[in-house]
Amino acid sequence: MSRRRSHSRAAAAVPGRTAVKKRKQKRNKSAVKRFKVTGSGKILRRRSHARHILTKKPRKRVRKLVSAALVSKSDRKRVKKMLNM
Repeated sequence: MSRRRSHSRAAAAVPGRTAVKKRKQKRNKSAVKRFKVTGSGKILRRRSHARHILTKKPRKRVRKLVSAALVSKSDRKRVKKMLNM
């Protein structure tokens, strides 16, 4: 019976070293759906309070809620980590 090797031959060629396959970096799926990265590297997000109970909110406010906003400086690092940037 022949056994399959899970590691590559190149790394196994070095004596005393076993090859460990690196895990693929995965993005946070929920973050990918919520944020968009612009061409210049800025991160856009949706505004909150724009889903329901819109009748009591002024029209001007509802219009402004439609447009995207930039992620704040304090959250940028956390969001970039979730997006593997």
